[in-house]
Amino acid sequence: MSPTVDWREACRLPERGHQARAQTGTNPTTPKRDARSKSLQTSLGRPPHPLHTRPSPSAPLINYLADRLSLVKMVLAVDLLNPTPQAEGRKHKLKTLVPQPRSFFMDVKCPGCFTITTVFSHAQTVVICAGCSTVLCQPTGGKARLTEGCSFRRK
Repeated sequence: MSPTVDWREACRLPERGHQARAQTGTNPTTPKRDARSKSLQTSLGRPPHPLHTRPSPSAPLINYLADRLSLVKMVLAVDLLNPTPQAEGRKHKLKTLVPQPRSFFMDVKCPGCFTITTVFSHAQTVVICAGCSTVLCQPTGGKARLTEGCSFRRK
């Protein structure tokens, strides 16, 4: 290779259809691409981006290796679409697969007069039965604590 050969010429791949090229003289796309590459190189002061230049001689090898690597399937240690209930219970309410609140309303049955009162699960005040003035639940830092003997069901 002579020292006056442009680096694009050194990296040129052997082209197909030598007879067609000999008849027309040169490839019609080559001058445009080379002119664009030179204008990019001179305007930016650095070599052009690889997408604006001709592929290197090792391009077929790189494409082959990329295709081979894309066939390899990576297996995760944890199934992200089907988490266990224990794993979902340990997560924050907004970090679960389906974000939803952990609070709910419930019907609480008074042990003395058997009236049903609707109570929020995280009530922050003492809830008293309207019929017999019995304390149904007391607030804690999180969920309200039901009094012994009170039965409940989620709404």
